[in-house]
Amino acid sequence: MAINRVPVLKRCRSLGLDPIYLGIDKKSNRQLKRANRKVSEYGLQLREKQKAKFIYGVLEKPFHNYYLKADRMKGMTGENLMTILESRLDNVIFRLGFARTRKEARQVVGHKHVMVNGKQVNIPSYLVKAGDTIEIKEKCKGFQRYKDILAVTAGRLVPEWLEADQDNLAGTVKELPNREVIDVPVDEMLIVELYSK
Repeated sequence: MAINRVPVLKRCRSLGLDPIYLGIDKKSNRQLKRANRKVSEYGLQLREKQKAKFIYGVLEKPFHNYYLKADRMKGMTGENLMTILESRLDNVIFRLGFARTRKEARQVVGHKHVMVNGKQVNIPSYLVKAGDTIEIKEKCKGFQRYKDILAVTAGRLVPEWLEADQDNLAGTVKELPNREVIDVPVDEMLIVELYSK
């Protein structure tokens, strides 16, 4: 499995991204020394794609497959792509507040702690649907790890398309998100332009 080992804050700086979107509270004090060069149109499109891939922790091939799937769906391709990325299981666990960061959410899913509609799912890229119930396994609910996580994420706002029950470590997908409720700073139209060349 390919793993991105680039330091997170360094990558955030190079993409001009606030680490808070990854669930990280740290701020880097360093400033990026960048010459005042004009960025080409292709450069802007590529940066938006890299931003989306980095935020959601998706590599190039699966990301391209998501784009192709979004292109086949009805409606705007860019909005469909953002909806698909947002409905990944690891992202939903992060949004519900059962993990501090998206990387930790991926680990929680990979360690078989998550049940979707009563069945164990250990695939971070599993796409949830409207009406799905997601919960942490009964035997894992008492772990100190989840007490620590809930202490950190208690103040985090759960998006309106999800319903979270923090006490029972469970949540429900009320509906799939539309672009207005996804608070990720990515211009998906540039990604569509990049792939449609």
